[in-house]
Amino acid sequence: MSLLGGAILAFSHDVTPGNESDWTEWHDREHIPERLGVPGFLRLRRYVALTPGPRFFYFYETEGLAVLQSPAYLERLGSPTPWTKRCMPYVVNNKRTACRVSMTLGRGLGAVLSAIDIRAGPAREDKLRAWLGASALHAALEQPGMVAAHLVEADAATTTVKTDEKKLLQTADGTARWLVLFEGVDRDAVANAEQRTLGDGALRAAGVDGAIERGLYQLSFLMGRAS
Repeated sequence: MSLLGGAILAFSHDVTPGNESDWTEWHDREHIPERLGVPGFLRLRRYVALTPGPRFFYFYETEGLAVLQSPAYLERLGSPTPWTKRCMPYVVNNKRTACRVSMTLGRGLGAVLSAIDIRAGPAREDKLRAWLGASALHAALEQPGMVAAHLVEADAATTTVKTDEKKLLQTADGTARWLVLFEGVDRDAVANAEQRTLGDGALRAAGVDGAIERGLYQLSFLMGRAS
């Protein structure tokens, strides 16, 4: 079960102390069903951190980037509910990134996910993309316990659409760059595959420049679009 559709909308953030229960109830019972009611939204996966870093990482799988600029989606973003107005200010250390799916491999959905946020050096995007697509992702998927591997790339124009909902945040969203996502059956399988195929040295040699940000997450909630 590879990624559905041609784009994802990815988020990572913390929630202010004492408000996680309210935020989670809102996310599960109102916000996610609302988003999945927008044409072109296909599925939501939410994860909680197993390592230091943002508490939550989650993403919507969509038919394509155009869905994230569609009138139906922008209308939702422009009409926040009372519960949304209460819960959005809980979000801190936040990133929101619209990404095109460059490559998606595998037929399963793993219990644990690794998210690696990277940036290609100047004039090295083609080299890095080719190495990930032709070699590294396939090698990771061949490791014991691995079920899927993906590369998604940020789209700046889609990410930076201005909405009323964004005004509810304490701070403006940061953005990811390229995200490499590994899925496996458990923590050890994913950590081992990442270490063997996408260590810092291998990434630098393939063209990565700047900070390499890593997070390891446990799947906590999954919802697909109602048929």
